[in-house]
Amino acid sequence: MKTAIIGLPQVGKTSLFKILTGASSESRIGATKVQLGIAKVPDKRLSALAEVFQPKRVVPATIEYADMPGLSREVLREASYIGSLRTVDAFAHVLRLFEDDTVMHVDGSVDPRRDWANIDLELVLNDLQVIENRIARVEKDLKRVKDPDLVLEMELLHECRAWLEQERPLRELELSREQAKRIKGFQFLSEKPMLLVLNVGEEHTDAIDAVAERYRSELLSGKKNLALAPVCGSVESELVELDEADRKEYLDSYGLAESGIERLVGATYALLGLMSFLTAGETECRAWTIKAGTSAHVAAGTVHTDFAKKFIRAETINWRELASHGGYAKAREHGNLRLEGKDYVVQDGDVLVFRHG
Repeated sequence: MKTAIIGLPQVGKTSLFKILTGASSESRIGATKVQLGIAKVPDKRLSALAEVFQPKRVVPATIEYADMPGLSREVLREASYIGSLRTVDAFAHVLRLFEDDTVMHVDGSVDPRRDWANIDLELVLNDLQVIENRIARVEKDLKRVKDPDLVLEMELLHECRAWLEQERPLRELELSREQAKRIKGFQFLSEKPMLLVLNVGEEHTDAIDAVAERYRSELLSGKKNLALAPVCGSVESELVELDEADRKEYLDSYGLAESGIERLVGATYALLGLMSFLTAGETECRAWTIKAGTSAHVAAGTVHTDFAKKFIRAETINWRELASHGGYAKAREHGNLRLEGKDYVVQDGDVLVFRHG
């Protein structure tokens, strides 16, 4: 899953990307030059299991982020840039809340509601143009042959067009599974899940949750595939330079319960419907990313394809139970290790040991 970090110039987008990912590499998404980086998913469960097993390696789950060039109405009308945006899975839209007289806003004033509304409207207009072009093409095809699939597609395109003409993004449109599958190939921009990242100033860190809740109730109420996470870029840039022992003290000094990176990555996971199961032993403790609702059989394949092909059972235990027992032996003695079949739906925080042929 690739998440594109987007935003207007001077909102802290690139700084946030660097804080999230550390090292990055220049690459391309479509025809657009971007910076790609991998963010580690903070996971206290891994730390707890590592204390028990003392493994040689601890491997967290990761999310890939792409730092896209700054947005503007002009760049959002460039075919190459739009084509690049279509290939990602989700957007993290950085919105500026911080005031700084030395950093000018491109529109002359700080207004996150306006900035988001303007960019979201551009995404809607781009999708509307794609639909208009496709409708014209399908109309020509239907004059030659009455293909039932094309008739269904035309009905769906008209439904989507009517929705977009209300200046509403497709991420909010209720679609059946079959309809969603039918339009997937268009890679509509306004259909992609979006995380709104509020970049607040240091003066608001002690009330950051209240700020987030106010914007959440204003912007997210009743809307689908949309999430929000607050960060303070200036605090995060200092935090990333500190060792683990000093981070909590630094966060406490600003009245923060957790880092913005933890909030942002956690919100990205939730928005994309992701979760983690764990594997643990003396060699390695690792978190594996899967979609919520994934079966044990499919989860086994994320570890190794042979585990899925030759799947027999999955020994399963919640990470807290395993940590409290101090390992598998005591967990077995107490009957807390369960044997689950291939159709078992993996739960967030499950520790799995796959039995295979």
